[in-house]
Amino acid sequence: MSEKNKKQFGVWMDSHHATIVGRENIDSGEFVILGHEKVDGQGRNSSENAANNAERDLLHKLFKNITTHMQNVDELHVTGTGTAQEQFIKYLNETPQYKNVETKESTSNKMDDESLIEYVAAQFN
Repeated sequence: MSEKNKKQFGVWMDSHHATIVGRENIDSGEFVILGHEKVDGQGRNSSENAANNAERDLLHKLFKNITTHMQNVDELHVTGTGTAQEQFIKYLNETPQYKNVETKESTSNKMDDESLIEYVAAQFN
């Protein structure tokens, strides 16, 4: 499969927000913003265990929302500010339809949409 026919995506994320970048025509064209996903933080919890479970559930909800933008992904570059991207890659590896995705990760500060598009394009060129 040539580089031009691979379905390539990029995601900038932290534990509450994600911006998904992909090609205009799925496997060709320029990179564009496919969507933004956000989960709101949970309210007060009665225990630390409940808080940890709620945080994990919110993160998995964010992961599921991100994957709705990435159909039949071949290559993925995940970047962000913390550990959320590592957890997302682990989540993908544990999900049958995504376990063969070639993933790369990096650390970066929040970027505006144009900068993110440029950053992702540079990762695949």
